[in-house]
Amino acid sequence: MRLAGVYSYAPATQYRYILQGMERTSEEVAKEAAEYLSRVDPVLQPIIAEHGPCTIRPNTNYYQELVDAIISQQLSVYAARSIEKRFRDLFGGVFPTAEQILTTNVETLRSIGFSRAKGTYVLDLARHIVDGKVRFEHMDNLSNEDVIAELTAVKGIGVWTAHMFLMFCMGRTDVLPVGDLGIRNGVRKLYGFVDTPTPAQVVEVAEKNHWHPYESIASWYMWQALDNAPAI
Repeated sequence: MRLAGVYSYAPATQYRYILQGMERTSEEVAKEAAEYLSRVDPVLQPIIAEHGPCTIRPNTNYYQELVDAIISQQLSVYAARSIEKRFRDLFGGVFPTAEQILTTNVETLRSIGFSRAKGTYVLDLARHIVDGKVRFEHMDNLSNEDVIAELTAVKGIGVWTAHMFLMFCMGRTDVLPVGDLGIRNGVRKLYGFVDTPTPAQVVEVAEKNHWHPYESIASWYMWQALDNAPAI
């Protein structure tokens, strides 16, 4: 998963569409969502017809995906892969555990291409995992809000990254990433806004057009309309 950037928008709890979020994307769910959204939102219908069912599928290795997400922030795919390889090589060619990460330091991580900030973020994530403050094994049973709260306690993980984690790693279907500029530009283009809509206006569009419980999938179609999906 490549999450290129972090947005630290207002606390997600102010957006009431982020609720329990237990359904996960699958081929069957993607088809059901395409049929539902085509029926309730005529603006999305031609985009759905052009692009077909959403291709988001959940990933089971939450820990590795989140570390990779931090490494990849604001980097090209090529640059991120190069640093990730050097990161593995630092630990004998295998992906390190959180405990192993804590045996290194920021300067060592900088020597393989990390920025000082990213080195700090990865170490802070490892520390949260070892201390039991981030527990991937229980996240499937948490609401979207609780996952966001747990992840954003880590340095360098903002609400945008947590939204992308929920959507692309956990495969939650009902996440609306209002801090994502691509989503806001898609809403502006498709729903007649003169200026880029605010996060609250994006919520209004989603509610008016009955996107729930498929906000993640409607968002995917926004990215397809702009050819601007986050790189996975």
